[in-house]
Amino acid sequence: MANLKEIRTRISSVTSTRQITSAMKMVSAAKLRKAQNAILQMRPYAEKLHEILVQLTESLDDSVDNVYGQQREAKKVLILTIASNKGLCGAFNSNVVKKAIEVANNKYSNSTVDFWTAGRRAGELLKYKGFNVINETNKIFDNLNFANVESFALKIMSLFVDGEYDRIDLVYNQFKNTAVQILRHEQFLPVLVNNDVEEKESSMQKKDYIFEPSKDFIVNVLIPKSLKTQIYKALLDSNASEHGARMTAMHLATDNAGELLKELKLNYNKARQSAITNEILEIVSGAEALKQ
Repeated sequence: MANLKEIRTRISSVTSTRQITSAMKMVSAAKLRKAQNAILQMRPYAEKLHEILVQLTESLDDSVDNVYGQQREAKKVLILTIASNKGLCGAFNSNVVKKAIEVANNKYSNSTVDFWTAGRRAGELLKYKGFNVINETNKIFDNLNFANVESFALKIMSLFVDGEYDRIDLVYNQFKNTAVQILRHEQFLPVLVNNDVEEKESSMQKKDYIFEPSKDFIVNVLIPKSLKTQIYKALLDSNASEHGARMTAMHLATDNAGELLKELKLNYNKARQSAITNEILEIVSGAEALKQ
């Protein structure tokens, strides 16, 4: 059994750690509330806009030049991997990177795959594993708003429009609740269309759009806006998921520290009692020896 000084040192260390993890949990909880409100308010709008985007892309004829719907052989692929700049959030970052690598190795095994990361941890992990990271956008989470995301999204979109990449995918964590994040892999560009003729005709019967002022105007305005919104939603989802994962991780760490403290205090009391008993035995033995 460790001596009393060692146990007291460990108790002091674990107490300090528990105070830190408890404080980090409260900070993450405060940030989570704001991030959660942002994504829950944004998600219905983004999903409806994306639905309209898909329907619009399906309805366009050959006379309209839709540069965002061009279907090309996926020779060069870019995977936008969204993680976080910080750690201490469980397997949040590693799960995203594992999913991105899985997509690259399985779905695009015959293609040249590059990565663009949002979040410092994703870039570090991918570089460590030997993958090509062409760019990193880490400061976007410092001030996450649509104005900042818009310029970032335009850079991603231009890589497809200019023909540098034939396919661009998103990999990120979708926020479900505080304890649960869902890994998502989505095709960003080209815009997905429904190739099933019967289903497409049925869908078009349900969604009959009137284009004003023209289809060309809609393509040049609505489709880019929808794509920017899609990236913005993914970033908001990832941001809320990060705070939820960190809050959960810090909650578990605080609980574990509390359990460890109980065990250490029990061991301390046992060691202290043992030391007192030994001292009493030594005094008694010494007294008996003097009598003899």
